[in-house]
Amino acid sequence: MADLEFFFDLSSPWTRVAFHNIQPIVRETGASITWRPFLVGGVFNAVNPSVYAGRADPDNPKIRHSFKWLKEWARLAGVAMNFPSPHHPVKSVQAMRFCCVLEPDQAALFRFAERAFEAYFGEMRNLDEVAVLVDVAKDCGLDGDALARRSQDEDIKQRLRANTQEVIDRGGFGSPTMFVNGADLYFGNDQLPIVRQALGRLGDRRT
Repeated sequence: MADLEFFFDLSSPWTRVAFHNIQPIVRETGASITWRPFLVGGVFNAVNPSVYAGRADPDNPKIRHSFKWLKEWARLAGVAMNFPSPHHPVKSVQAMRFCCVLEPDQAALFRFAERAFEAYFGEMRNLDEVAVLVDVAKDCGLDGDALARRSQDEDIKQRLRANTQEVIDRGGFGSPTMFVNGADLYFGNDQLPIVRQALGRLGDRRT
């Protein structure tokens, strides 16, 4: 069985699309997937500061066309994409700490992330507000108040820092960053066809 690590930040619109689109690929290839929360802003600060320069000029043709393509990709995937929202760009630190609390329980993390993506990109709710995150958790059958308290513990803050540093150390530069079998790095929604190819090839070798 091939293995896929999917590093994600809830603030990323392209990750919202890729999070949806990777699921049938995993089912099709029989791969295992591990959801890994990290803070994309920390990666930008360390290795990809040009992202901020691009945001400073909203009339940049690349930015304008990217937003158009983003919405076309979202329409193709069948997911809502109300972006940029009034809350863009969110810092997402608190949201990703919630995810780090849930990381050991992958099923719960998946449910929370799926609902949080919809809350931000579908309903335009502010993921920087703890009350919104608590509501998102409760919508998933999780104890949102307990998650909020746990997210303030130092080991959770350290987990988020460590996950973010891990992406940097392994050569990542944005969200989503994906690793196939711990080594091959892929980035972004548009690379999912070659992610499928890699997972399928490795899966065939092991059968």
